[in-house]
Amino acid sequence: MTNLLYAKLEQKIEDQRAVKVITGLDNFSIDSIIKIVKAAEIGKASYVDIASNPQIVRIVKSITKLPICVSSIDPKELSNCVIQGADIVEIGNFDKFYSKKIFFSSQEILNLAQETKNLIPNKPICITVPHTLLLKEQISLAVSLKKLGISMLQTEGLATKNHIYYNNVNILNSMRSSASTLSSTYVLSENINIPIIASSGINCLSASVAMNYGASIVGIGSAVYNYNTIYDMAKYIYEIVCSISANRSLKNMHLNYINNINYVFS
Repeated sequence: MTNLLYAKLEQKIEDQRAVKVITGLDNFSIDSIIKIVKAAEIGKASYVDIASNPQIVRIVKSITKLPICVSSIDPKELSNCVIQGADIVEIGNFDKFYSKKIFFSSQEILNLAQETKNLIPNKPICITVPHTLLLKEQISLAVSLKKLGISMLQTEGLATKNHIYYNNVNILNSMRSSASTLSSTYVLSENINIPIIASSGINCLSASVAMNYGASIVGIGSAVYNYNTIYDMAKYIYEIVCSISANRSLKNMHLNYINNINYVFS
């Protein structure tokens, strides 16, 4: 990642308006990945999260200027992807293990984080905090990860890749799918100062809620896959980008208004 690109992404994260588009962490179809990446570019996403495969990283790196994140639970695999141009690495993609009744303890996550940090000391590292942990365990793990020098944390929820989103989904179902990741995001943001990615069941309705709950980044994937064309995907992504930006502007206006009132009565 060039210094300029990193600075732009860092500013978006600081402003709580970064959007990560996930192409599908088990999606190894080059055609599908390129289609989603191009939609992410047009939709003004901040960066993309793709399958942890060195060959795919090399191809995607050649067709986009967006920063590239790769996700895996294998630190060596992540290191190989960095060699091919990955800009951010992430310990995550736990869904396929949950379906096999395999769960990760806090200590196992810490061990993976430390190994990744040792192999990749000069790249931003994101760690997914398992939703299977109690909230107090998530907080404790987050504190330990920050001490290790981890750059970002990602929350996850009960929604999985088997969950289907439709354009006419009602508000209740829409928010229910992201409830777990939103609650974890809120609790972690209240207890630790580190950028947090809300990334399960996030869509155009819950994205701005996630930011109000303390997220610096939202990750969207499943909600994008319903669309077949690059145009429709890009339009949906841009809708989320605009929603977050508008929410941020309203929040700043409200804070300025409160500050002005406080000044008048001080």
